[in-house]
This record gives sequence, structure tokens and C-alpha cells, in this order.
Amino acid sequence: MLDFRIDTFLAVCKYMNFTKASQYLNITQPAVSGHIRYLEEYYDVKLFMYIGKKMQLTKAGKILFDVATTLKHDDIFLKNKLNNLSLKQELVFGATLTVGEYVMPKVIDQLLNENQNTMIKMQVANTSELLKMINEGQLDFALVEGYFNKLEYDYRKFCQDEYICVGSIDFPLSIVHDISELFKYNLIIRENGSGSREIIERWLKERNLDIDDFSNIIEIGNINMIKRLVKNNHGITFIYKLAVEKELAERRLKQVKVNALTIKHDINFIWRKNSVFNDYYEELFEVFRLQNDKVLL
Repeated sequence: MLDFRIDTFLAVCKYMNFTKASQYLNITQPAVSGHIRYLEEYYDVKLFMYIGKKMQLTKAGKILFDVATTLKHDDIFLKNKLNNLSLKQELVFGATLTVGEYVMPKVIDQLLNENQNTMIKMQVANTSELLKMINEGQLDFALVEGYFNKLEYDYRKFCQDEYICVGSIDFPLSIVHDISELFKYNLIIRENGSGSREIIERWLKERNLDIDDFSNIIEIGNINMIKRLVKNNHGITFIYKLAVEKELAERRLKQVKVNALTIKHDINFIWRKNSVFNDYYEELFEVFRLQNDKVLL
């Protein structure tokens, strides 16, 4: 069981405001100040500082925040395990949209074939949302294609996939020597926070370009809708190849080869760094990887 003052510290970190933290915790503001003062005296460090009127964590505060977030997650995980002692294995995890829709169905099918009693709770969301849910203890682990802070999470490479540009079968270009040739077309892309969007944003930024260089941006949070719009020639998209393999094979979509766009991106199995349950997550990773390998055979 965590010291209650750690919960206060995390609440202050969440809001960067003592008053809002006190309202969230339903305690007085002096109590919040007292809890933070206790932690600062105990660790003999300053946890917060002000730059102008803006409250920020100190270097020591950032270290405590990372450790406390993992401890909080492990405490929730342990409590759930102790309250659900049974022969059933419970998997509470998240997956990004591409992984959840095109990888996990086959993996979960394999898992259930081997153990019908496995309890599975899978949340599908974009990378940033999944990271937040892990930090808050809502998920034990996640499989993500997006970028994440490797100082905050332990991870193992689950699989790798090619990241490509896709157009309709009637799209006039098949090979593009300069990405600017595509700027006159609509770019149909996932919402902010999605891993697949962040990949193309980073690739463009490395070339002093931006997605806003495209004539029009259409944001869609559903992969099937994106594929439908591209198929009907409403624009192009950048997407993982595994999400469009069937459409490419059936010639309902076509790959547009872009010079220098040779991205093979990792899909990672991640959990909070330095968790006391690290061995458990390592074992789970091996189980998931093994089931995925069986699917690919």
C-alpha cells in the first residue's frame, strides 16, 4: 500500500495546481501543501518550482514522478490480483488501432484456443491515450506502434511492419521521386496522438516539411473509413502495410512508392519501467510473441 502522500504528489503533478489537486482529492489545500512539504523534507529535495507563474517539477521532482507513477501502477495491479484470486488468467491491456484490428484478433484467437478460461480486456486507442491509461493503472501493458519515452517504459519489439503510401487503384502516380509531388492531393490521416500519424510527421519534419504542406488534411479515426475514402479516390494516406495487405492483393488499393520513404517501424510491447512485476511482463511478452509467430506460420 502506497503512502497517501504519494497520491497527493501525483495529483499535484496532474494539475500543477495545489487548489485543483485539493479539489480532486477532496481535502483542504493546506493538507496538500503539508503532504508535499513532508515529501520534500523526507527526501531532502525541492519537488516543485515556479518559472514566472507557471508551476513545474524540479529535476528531483521528475525522478520522483517517474518512480511514483510506476509504484502506483504496481499497487493497483497487485490489489486487482489479490481481489481476483482464481485459476483464470486475466489480461488487461491496450493496443493501438492498427495492432488491435489487424494483429490482435489472430493472437487472441490463438490464446483462447489454448486456454478458453483466459479473461481478456483489451482497450483500443491511440498511443498517447494508451500511455496515459498505463500510467493511471487502467492497463497493465500495451502494444503500440507509436513513439514513447523509453526512459519511462520497458519494452520488447513485438513485430515490425513496413510503412507505406497508398492511393486508389486509379491514382495517377505509382512512383514519386519527390514527396512534394503529392502535396496537391488530399492527405487522409489519423488524429493527433496516433502512432501512424506521428511517423509521417517526423519523417516530413526531418526534411523541413509538414503535413500542412498538403493541399487539404482529412482526419479520420477509423482505418476502414480511411481505406474507403482512399479507395474512392478522395486522397492518399500513409499506413502500415499489414492494414492494407488484403486490398493491395485484391487490387482495390495500390502502393505509391515514394523516394526515400523506406520505413520499417517496430510495434512494441510496453509496460511501466522498473516495475516489480517485470518478470511477469517478460513472460507475457513471450506468450504473445509465440502466438503471433504461430499465426505467421
